[in-house]
Parts: sequence; C-alpha cells; structure tokens
Amino acid sequence: MTRIKSVFIATAAATALLTSTSSALVAEMGTPTGTTILTVSGAVAQDTVAFDLEMLQALGDTTFSTTTIWSEGELTFTGVPVTDLVEAVGGTGNILNATAINDYSVQINLSDASTEGAIVAYHLNGEPMSVRDKGPLWVVYPFDQGPEYRTESVYAQSIWQLDRIEIVE
Repeated sequence: MTRIKSVFIATAAATALLTSTSSALVAEMGTPTGTTILTVSGAVAQDTVAFDLEMLQALGDTTFSTTTIWSEGELTFTGVPVTDLVEAVGGTGNILNATAINDYSVQINLSDASTEGAIVAYHLNGEPMSVRDKGPLWVVYPFDQGPEYRTESVYAQSIWQLDRIEIVE
C-alpha cells in the first residue's frame, strides 16, 4: 500500500510540474499584438491560446524543401513543428482537430506528426503565405523524406488555410 501511495504521489507531482511549466510557457507568450492567425483550444494549459505570426515564429522554426501532390516543383516551407506547438500550449491530448478558414477539418494524430515530421508552415519559399497560396498556415510534412510521409493518411492531414486547432483525447 505504501508503494502504491508513493507512485500516486510521484505521478501527481509530475503532472503538477508539467501543468505549471506549461502554464508558465503560455503566460510568457502573452497575447497577440498583430492579427490572430491561429487559436489552439481543448486540452491545453488555459482555455484558448491565440497566436499572431510573431508569436508562432518565437516558438522556433524548421525549414525543409519538398514536393507536394498539390503543387509543381520543389517548395521550401518554414514553420513551427506541430509537436513544439502542442508542447508550448501545454497540450495533453494525442489528437488534433485542425480546422481551416472555410470550416474544413481533419484529425491529426500526434504520432503521425512526430518531431521530425509535420510543421505548421507560415512561410512558403521564404515569404508569408496568402490565403490564395494555401495560407496563412499550412500543415506540411516532409513528403520527400520517406514513404511514411506519402500515404493517404498523411496527405489527408495536410490541411491548408489552417486557423484553429482543438487538442483532444
């Protein structure tokens, strides 16, 4: 009984530390001073976290070049890794309900959006993306890095004109 109680206390302490660390990260981000381009809600450290472009860029970035099934030639994308975004808002779920400006939505499994995988791209070939160019945000995978990124499931998760995410489960 003592051992079970110790494990329970250790688990509760770790959860509290993670929650307080995530809350501190969200508080550090502040509120958008520019146009809000993404809101994240659901299983996060606070009700809803709003991002402008500058706030997303402050989370760090990843750049890769790849081809897509929706465009011609190789394109260069820059954005924040999906896993870093989820960590920054204190996300505790495994499924992201991602929704576009036109209310089109997809589910993204975080196991598919591994650290080396999906980014929320905000630059295409070094420039901000317009709505006409699938922006301002597009979930993109490094499709040319391997066959695991060229599946129907991954293509279906590559939502463009992204403007909101709900973290669930």
